[in-house]
Amino acid sequence: MKNTIRLKYILFFLLVTQLFLAQTSNPEKYKYQFTVAKDGSGEFKYIQDAIDAMRKFPLAPITLYIKNGVYNEKIELSANNTDVTFIGESVDKTIITYNDYSGRGKMGTFDSYTAKISGNRFRAENITFENSAGRVGQAVTLYVDADKAVFKNCKFLGNQDTIYHGGEYSRQFFTDCHIEGTTDFIFGPATAVFKNCTIFGKANSYITAPNTPKDKEFGFVFLDCKVIVNEEVDKLYLGRPWRAWAKSVFIRCELPKQIAAEAWDNWGNADNEKTAFFAEYECTGEGFKPKERAAWTHQLKKSEAEKYTLKNILGNPKSTEKEWYEL
Repeated sequence: MKNTIRLKYILFFLLVTQLFLAQTSNPEKYKYQFTVAKDGSGEFKYIQDAIDAMRKFPLAPITLYIKNGVYNEKIELSANNTDVTFIGESVDKTIITYNDYSGRGKMGTFDSYTAKISGNRFRAENITFENSAGRVGQAVTLYVDADKAVFKNCKFLGNQDTIYHGGEYSRQFFTDCHIEGTTDFIFGPATAVFKNCTIFGKANSYITAPNTPKDKEFGFVFLDCKVIVNEEVDKLYLGRPWRAWAKSVFIRCELPKQIAAEAWDNWGNADNEKTAFFAEYECTGEGFKPKERAAWTHQLKKSEAEKYTLKNILGNPKSTEKEWYEL
């Protein structure tokens, strides 16, 4: 019996050794740079195929270069695919698009995404994400529940529910991006900062619909953004509370005249006025009418606005090291 057990251990050790030698003798087994191109000039023609070839929990950051083209596919980067960066060749010509929507068969809102990003420490640059289903109800373009996710110079095209910011304790940073939609097109529980972004409202409806957890100090924060509308819009709200403790704050943003004078809505529940935190600070434009805002919302004092820094919202105020969101 002892000899049998000893033999099993020896065989197991030999198997592990062989696997280790196979990996170390074949450095190409795990790649850390990939290229996707519709014209066949890359290693893959489809983004999901490249994702599927990536090592889970990689030993070094992975970069996926995406050449210009329209990638008509539904993609998912799982929670096991950490430390991945997507870099598009150009934002207007590198397009990921799909047309799912809630009510298509058994599909619900949270299944209707074009891209789902769950791997922590994700980054994307120079890419357009699109849900092309049209105005058919909820149709998510981006479902992101990754922590420490960064999107730079990207476009998000959709209608209702364009971006779902998932993950109650996720932190997300959008800089120099274009985000468009009709109803509640920036929604969810995550803490997300939008800096120098263009927010394009395409219908008389609501921009944000946060459901911030009760214990989170920050929800959605817009810094130095510009809100624009199309010709059909004459009454656009900055937000409404999807859940009781919702938080949205607009700081130094340019607001068009089509912003509703009250700017914020309680979603038909007066109790939300006691718990939700909606605020503005030093905004500009014809749509900034602080004296006409809903009485239960806030105009921040300078001392209050000073806490809305990237360090306080997304990082560690006590740390002197470079933060994950710094580009």
